[in-house]
Amino acid sequence: MAGNRGIKSRFPSQAVSDLEKISYEYGLKIAKAIEHEWFSNDQQIGVNRYKNTQANFHRLRLYARGEQPIQKYKDELSIDGDLSYLNLDWKPVPIIPKFVDIVVNGLSQRTYDIKAHSQDPYGVSKRTEYMESILSDLRSKQLNDYIERSFGIDAYKNDRDQLPDSVEEFELHMQLTYKQAAEIAEEQALNVLMEGSNYELIKRRFYQDITEIGIGAVKTSFNTSEGVVVDYVNPANLVYSHTESPYFDDIYYVGEVKNIPINELAKQFPSLTEQDLEEISKQNYNYRETYSVSGGDQDLNVVSVLYFNYKTYMNEVYKVKETGTGGDRAISKDDTFNPPEDKQGSFMRLQRSVETLYDGALILGTDKLLRWEMCKNMMRPKSDYTKVKMNYAIVAPKMYDGRIESLVSRITGFADMIQLTHLKLQQVMARMVPDGVYLDADGLAEVDLGNGTNYNPQEALNMFFQTGSIIGRSMNELGEGNPGRVPIQEIASGNGGAKMQSLIQTYNYYLQMIRDVTGLNEARDGSTPDKNALVGIQKLAAANSNTATRHILNAGLYLTAQTAELLSLRISDILEYSPTRDAFINSIGSHSTAVLEELKELHLYDFGIFIHLMPDEEEKAKLENNIQVALQANLIELSDAIDLREIKNIKLANQMLKLRRNKKLQRDQMMQQQNIQAQANANAQAQQVAAQAEVQKNQAITMQKAQLAQAQVEIDMQKMQAEAELKKQLMALEFQYNMQLKGVEVEGQKSREKEKEDRKDERTKIQASQQSELIEQRKTGGAPKKFESAGNDILGGGFNLGSFEPK
Repeated sequence: MAGNRGIKSRFPSQAVSDLEKISYEYGLKIAKAIEHEWFSNDQQIGVNRYKNTQANFHRLRLYARGEQPIQKYKDELSIDGDLSYLNLDWKPVPIIPKFVDIVVNGLSQRTYDIKAHSQDPYGVSKRTEYMESILSDLRSKQLNDYIERSFGIDAYKNDRDQLPDSVEEFELHMQLTYKQAAEIAEEQALNVLMEGSNYELIKRRFYQDITEIGIGAVKTSFNTSEGVVVDYVNPANLVYSHTESPYFDDIYYVGEVKNIPINELAKQFPSLTEQDLEEISKQNYNYRETYSVSGGDQDLNVVSVLYFNYKTYMNEVYKVKETGTGGDRAISKDDTFNPPEDKQGSFMRLQRSVETLYDGALILGTDKLLRWEMCKNMMRPKSDYTKVKMNYAIVAPKMYDGRIESLVSRITGFADMIQLTHLKLQQVMARMVPDGVYLDADGLAEVDLGNGTNYNPQEALNMFFQTGSIIGRSMNELGEGNPGRVPIQEIASGNGGAKMQSLIQTYNYYLQMIRDVTGLNEARDGSTPDKNALVGIQKLAAANSNTATRHILNAGLYLTAQTAELLSLRISDILEYSPTRDAFINSIGSHSTAVLEELKELHLYDFGIFIHLMPDEEEKAKLENNIQVALQANLIELSDAIDLREIKNIKLANQMLKLRRNKKLQRDQMMQQQNIQAQANANAQAQQVAAQAEVQKNQAITMQKAQLAQAQVEIDMQKMQAEAELKKQLMALEFQYNMQLKGVEVEGQKSREKEKEDRKDERTKIQASQQSELIEQRKTGGAPKKFESAGNDILGGGFNLGSFEPK
């Protein structure tokens, strides 16, 4: 709703000292000004701003549930308030809940990743150093390879196997895979905090709010017992300063009204006495009864408390004094400090203004300010210490001039017309009667059946309903024309059908108007897909419907990003002040022990928080189609396809697909060139091998011929040797035989010579003997002797000549 411009602001001036701002009186003025702006009746609209906002949001939520009030429909159909003649089912037709569920369920299923990017000087320097080392390795790759080949020294600063091949791949590497340990620890810490607060349930509730009433809100808080907590905030209970921004980034106060039992109030504020509690209960009850703050049954034991944050500024003042050594010494002072005029030379005042946040709690309808203090553990971005963030993250994507529009608010009028059409259909159906028949009794009386009896009406009706035939007479008994010659005629009542058809067309018209206004066409819910429409047309229609509700998705992502950023700033509080610090670190370290050391110094980093939305089914299908086309064309490998499916960012996935495709083409081209070179080398080698084979063949033939010649020579020689050997043997044998013959001959000669000699010797001996005997004879003078043999000169049987026979 628009801001209450009929009510003048009563906020005190912010141009006062810090001591006055922190005072109880100043806080009470702030609280009463907020109360006056939201809970005082506006003369223009007749009610207060808070009640009007609650009533409007409550009405829209009833429409979104299909439970809107039916009194307006009764007033439309009644006559001076009289409904006695209407017997209708007044229950609203639940048309709007269907469209709300389509939007909320679809958006709640969209997943995302929270990415932390270190932007402090230390993190930036580490990233820059890593980038420079990678680029240095890329530029000196050839030199490093030469050093390793020549000297065996690894000159690379990074793992050579993990180095990108080009600058484009390096850029993708920095976006996809490079992560500092602190960034990983921060992302895990955010996930743990969100899971601990059941953020998925909170997300569904604020998507429901943005769809139904056009605004969503989330609150983060810190306490020493539970640590950081994320809470859902009902926008109907919110109060905030006037803003033109749909992201509420220029508001200077924000709060919410809570109805708290007295016992809980006593626990939160132990300083309250029983008398204070009783007085608070009475005053607040009267206030809530007057302004209807609670929106429900009035309970004396429940009080309405306004919890709020108020953003102002404070002055940080330092007294700078020159020391005796010539240096400067800064001493913190309050903003009332001014250096004495007579010591202007040795004293100096330094000042800067920083935003600060005060936390307050007011019992509505009373002057009882339960709390007014400067917020502890304020969330200040490390990049700008002078700024402070509020505990609330609020967004209203369709807000203009303070007026908030929602998806449901666009279609309530059409839903009313659909409900009236539905009631009219019931009226028409109630007044419709079945078709009847007209029975002419006089015509039946004129019919003579021929057996002396007339036509019975009941018998005539039975015949008509069973056979469709009737009996009539064209002439009566007097021979005159019978006007009732057709005694039974049908009565058709067709007016109701035309009315129903007209109402059904009206119903469908307003239903189509809802689709046109919201952009939720038939393709979005698949209710009545056209059988003749192509699949691509259906997908295009569904994509257009998603575009129509993109602002709701972006609003939810903004709340998630703001919540994650606030949690990132709150992590410092957990690590420094919360007793649950060790349990928090252990819960994160259970995911990865490598980040435990980084967690100890995590509060020193400054992170930028980004939300990476996971692709929807249509985007995944497009990417998968590109991957399948590349695979079928053999432009990428299967391993590349697996890596591409793991990338959640479609833009980066397509870039990676292009890069892998180019690398595959270069690799294939290089392999083709290598194949061509290998084929050329193979051909040359084959020719060389063929020439060598021919030479070897010739050499083999020559060698074979030589071997054959040599073998022939050897055979000839062996033959000659054998022949010579044989000849030798024959000669030896011949010689042996000759020797033997010679020997025999020699032996024979010897034998003959011996025999000759023996005979000679015998003769000599005989001669000598004879001479001796002659001498003896002479000496003695004996008689002469005969020297012939006595039978020895005759060859007889006793002389064997067998040894001289030829052999």
